[in-house]
Amino acid sequence: MKTYTVEDLTITLDKEGAEQYIKISYPIRYGIFSEIKTPDYTFQFNLNGEIKTIQGRGEGWLDASEWLKRTVGNDWAYFSAGGYTGAHDFIGEYYVPCLSYDTNAVLFSDRFNGPDVKDAFNAWHRLRDRLARLDLSALEPELAGFLGRVSETGPDHLEKRAREFHDIIGGEVSVLPPDARHVEYDVIPVIVADGCLYNCGFCRVKSGNRFTLRPTENIIDQIQALNAFYGQDLINYNSIFMGQHDALFAGKEILEFAARHAYEGLAIDQSKMKAPRLFLFGSVDSILAADEDLFDMLNRLPFYTYINLGLESADADTFKAIEKPLTPKKVKKAFDRMMAVNHSYSDIEVTANFIYGADLPETHLPSIIDLTRNHLDHFHSKGTIYVSPLENIGSKEKMRHEFTEFKKLCRLPCYIYLIQRL
Repeated sequence: MKTYTVEDLTITLDKEGAEQYIKISYPIRYGIFSEIKTPDYTFQFNLNGEIKTIQGRGEGWLDASEWLKRTVGNDWAYFSAGGYTGAHDFIGEYYVPCLSYDTNAVLFSDRFNGPDVKDAFNAWHRLRDRLARLDLSALEPELAGFLGRVSETGPDHLEKRAREFHDIIGGEVSVLPPDARHVEYDVIPVIVADGCLYNCGFCRVKSGNRFTLRPTENIIDQIQALNAFYGQDLINYNSIFMGQHDALFAGKEILEFAARHAYEGLAIDQSKMKAPRLFLFGSVDSILAADEDLFDMLNRLPFYTYINLGLESADADTFKAIEKPLTPKKVKKAFDRMMAVNHSYSDIEVTANFIYGADLPETHLPSIIDLTRNHLDHFHSKGTIYVSPLENIGSKEKMRHEFTEFKKLCRLPCYIYLIQRL
């Protein structure tokens, strides 16, 4: 780590943050990054010189403990403290990622139209213009190179990089598993299959295409291209999202092939971040079709694996209303399988989603309570239940109240699903 002073700027190269993701009620940064402090803002950059976070330092900023963060897909999130206890009760984290697109209006309002956030982006642009006017030849080569990259890496360049990223994996990741919150959504996607088994009528995030496996050659091409794309910043990633919407149905051979090649080809063992994670979606049919050999294989991988299942309900009328081809009996079997896997495998956790909406049948919520409370004889710490709000949730206050009451009854950890894309 080296620190320099240029006029009223304090510049730190290769600053080291935490090496493991933790749940903590004050701001923390992970991995290795570089930083520029002005009198009013702290700007942090990844090892490719791309803006990563912006945090206000003085008056005019919403909260000194809150910050803006950019994803590799070039979306911005505002990480809001939101009243530490309340945020943690709702989502399991001390900070809520308020997004620049409309998916998570349940908890907080839009942060991006406020003057403080607009001023922060303007300050970043002013910083770049200022750096472009500096005489870099008078500075040490390492510092000059960093400042040159920052000045050149503006919105147009970042948008181009995002398009390159999406071209590599074959399109946007429309939704990440909710368990990706455990690594602050810092995952590298490797797509093993496209489409979905069900393509339900209520869903807003899936493609509508039928389930199709990617060839192994495509998986290898993705991994090689992603290695080059992340470049120097690859060292800050230790987690893989194996996409897209039902990777579990891809089967043992493809999953093991992709996971082991990703671990090696993306140098996960050399990451600055410890405790690598693997995230994937599953479905009722894919977990019922999966045999013990598949879970034995996942448990042996050099990752802790999270599998997130879309159960949605345990009520026949609800399945009819949302156009999902499932039955309560089948969902109960999948739920039992989820609990059995969580009990049997130390390095796998299966979690489940259930929907919430104002237009759902009155029998919907009682069916979930019956499954997640009456069907279990005690509280289980493994197997988180996520409640996913639909587009029409009615009253936010009623939704929050009903979620709180459900959380009290549920015999599993329970949080709201924050839908984040990549």
